[in-house]
Amino acid sequence: ITQFFPKEGWVEEDPKEIIQSVYDCIERTCEKLGQLNIDLSNIKAVGVTNQRETTVVWDKGTGEPLYNALGDYTTSHNKPKTGLPISTYFSAVKLRWLLDNVEEVRRAVEEDRAMFGTVDSWIIWCLSGNTDGGVHITDVSNASRTLLFNIHTLDWDLELCRYFDVPMDILPKVRSSSEIYGCMVSSERASLSGVPISGGKQCLGDQSAALVGQMCFKEGHAKNTYGTGCFNVVPQPVKSEHGLLTTVAYQLGRDQPACYALEGSVAIAGAVVRWLKDNMGIVKSTAEIEKLAAAAGSSYGCYFVPAFSGLYAPYWEPSARGIICGLTQFTNKNHLAFAALEAVCFQTREILDAMNQDSGVPLDQLWVDGGMTSNRLLMQLQADILCIPVVRPTMAESTALGVAMAAGAAEGVNVWDLTTDHLPQVVSETFVPQINPNGRLSRRAVLKQTLLKWIIALAFGCHISLEAKNNEIFVI
Repeated sequence: ITQFFPKEGWVEEDPKEIIQSVYDCIERTCEKLGQLNIDLSNIKAVGVTNQRETTVVWDKGTGEPLYNALGDYTTSHNKPKTGLPISTYFSAVKLRWLLDNVEEVRRAVEEDRAMFGTVDSWIIWCLSGNTDGGVHITDVSNASRTLLFNIHTLDWDLELCRYFDVPMDILPKVRSSSEIYGCMVSSERASLSGVPISGGKQCLGDQSAALVGQMCFKEGHAKNTYGTGCFNVVPQPVKSEHGLLTTVAYQLGRDQPACYALEGSVAIAGAVVRWLKDNMGIVKSTAEIEKLAAAAGSSYGCYFVPAFSGLYAPYWEPSARGIICGLTQFTNKNHLAFAALEAVCFQTREILDAMNQDSGVPLDQLWVDGGMTSNRLLMQLQADILCIPVVRPTMAESTALGVAMAAGAAEGVNVWDLTTDHLPQVVSETFVPQINPNGRLSRRAVLKQTLLKWIIALAFGCHISLEAKNNEIFVI
């Protein structure tokens, strides 16, 4: 999907391009199934997974988007009800901006023509009929990312809507993450017409779907999607005292209880590699960074804080900016590549430390997914920095598996059983820490993490004093 950056910190996408990419994906999938001699009549359900905070407003009469979709890179409390801080990361603030600044949106709301939703709502409305009876819904995991949803009552909250001055009649109906929402209506693929649309991750949201795909169904299970953040399953909403978000992970059926998660959102992870490639020309491809970093074997005192659009969890500092420091005449692109991977791992470490403090349940391993997990050096470095095993499934994109599982488990579809005894076995590879937790390399990892916090604090202009004790440095 083409992204537009009209101003610093702004990210926009074309809703028409988003839905066209869905149609293209369906077309290619059907072609692939045909090549495998799989009859399309065997398709029992369709699941939708999406980027959760991206916001769309469209005209229900014409089906036309009223503005570009507003993405989730922009960046500081209503936490008791929503589990979220007030931030432009979430939908309500973007929707308020649209109402205040886009005349066409404001007029459509006044004339009862406007529909609001996260990307799942837009996609499902288009797939289920568009202006001819399209279903306007979302699931609890997506709704919980809007700042308008009460995660305790699992419904839109009147007080929150009044706070943001958002009319409730433009909001989609909220459903569970695994039930039949409607059926496919497709003139291009008549063979899929009538197939139930029955679940996903943020109908399901992308991160919730990955939790399902990683089989994270028990308290204390945690996974990290590189590029987004870490998620730790908890049975009840846990108020974070350490800069994390409390969110609805999933609700696998209308009569099932909602499961919650502590979440640490990371603004930049995979984008670090793209920045090195596209902006700086240091690497020619995303795969090259592993070779460069391996050639260095260390950052040699070079530190990288990739706060390109501020910092999210656990700092929530929108004014922070990126830093590369510790450069010497010896520093080369290999060291920068290693420092970039190290920065991603330290971001994960800080979030998991916060999760341990909030949940009181120490993690004994971390499940991972996302495109960056193909980088074996990154996976080993992550295990060494966390001092716990890192488990990578052979199918790195757990989000797709999770949305398929949620769709197939929906009542009325019933082709998948998500009870513990019937979960599919996913082949995985485990990266075990290769350093002695009491040894020199472990202390060096702790030292470098502390120095990273120091660098971040300096970026904010905070007063810093350092105290050395037992060969470690403490930030006061």
